[in-house]
Amino acid sequence: MRSSYLSVIFASAVLIMSMSGCASFRENLKVVAGISTKDIEACRKDALVKVLDCDYKTCYENTEKLLKKVPRAPIYARTKDMIAIYYLDPNTTPVGIFFKEIDATHTQVEVASPASGNKQYIADCVFSGEVEPEKIKSRSFIDSVEY
Repeated sequence: MRSSYLSVIFASAVLIMSMSGCASFRENLKVVAGISTKDIEACRKDALVKVLDCDYKTCYENTEKLLKKVPRAPIYARTKDMIAIYYLDPNTTPVGIFFKEIDATHTQVEVASPASGNKQYIADCVFSGEVEPEKIKSRSFIDSVEY
């Protein structure tokens, strides 16, 4: 009985998403599955950017290896020019690392996220090439509330 109820809900969700247009159907499925990169792509305008002294392939591979060492930061999506992670501190926040070949020995790396603190931490790790000790947040939630 429970599985038929879940099947009806899933089928209804698929039907509603398919009515919203063919181009957005795939993205809607990614959102439901939790693997959408739409949020981080929208944040690219505010990305932290640095040109690194390495070729594109080496830069991508080294970043991928480094991210596997970052605590609470599973990789959830990859394309040929992007690696997306969820940084789980304190909440689940998507962070995207985008790569652009400048020339044979230089690669531009952009780190984008809706959360500025998490974006900065991941950028520090990627740009330095090593996992940085996590920084204590300078302001708590209560300190940031205006009265």
